[in-house]
Amino acid sequence: MKRSWNTLSQSSNGMYSVQDFERAAYRLVTEQVLYAADRGSKVAYHLVEAHLEDFATALQPLGIRLQRNAQHRYLVALPAHAEGTPVTLEETLLLLVLRQRYDEAFRQGRIEEHGEVVAELPELQEAYQALAGRAMPEVGALRQLARALRRWGVCRLVESEGDDPQPFHLLVRPAIVEIVGEQWLQRLDQHNADDADDGDDATAEDDDAAA
Repeated sequence: MKRSWNTLSQSSNGMYSVQDFERAAYRLVTEQVLYAADRGSKVAYHLVEAHLEDFATALQPLGIRLQRNAQHRYLVALPAHAEGTPVTLEETLLLLVLRQRYDEAFRQGRIEEHGEVVAELPELQEAYQALAGRAMPEVGALRQLARALRRWGVCRLVESEGDDPQPFHLLVRPAIVEIVGEQWLQRLDQHNADDADDGDDATAEDDDAAA
């Protein structure tokens, strides 16, 4: 049985308020991933980690499963029903490419501190073409996509410094393993099916026009 936030606050001897517990729960729902290494989320991470069972019980009625990765020190809230989340085809493709780059780097032992993987633009471009069968978005569009994907806690954009010819590179974050799974392949299949239907409709319209 979940203890109330008020009970947990009182048991913390003034260290945490009721609002601290509420904010941490809200961040889990909205941000999905909390990393101990991130300055902006480490306080919430430690609060949830210390009361993991209480937070897991609180999120369960919302259809959200809470997981903790002790090795790389992050918490991820996985919704059981994510099909309603609007995701574009471009976002889906980039997420799948980033997952592929993470898996490849993991197999080769090229894991950075905190479990992250560096993805340089040339290798991303090659992987994107191989997986998606199309050219990777231009640098400006890719930058916007990467910033959008931050909301899932799967990557972050790092601006280049000095003489680096690349404007930026991406750090693929370890929670991508839990977040980008089978459901994303299903999303891609649905996108492809929708595109095929649109193509069939366009062909039918052309045939009608010709007739």
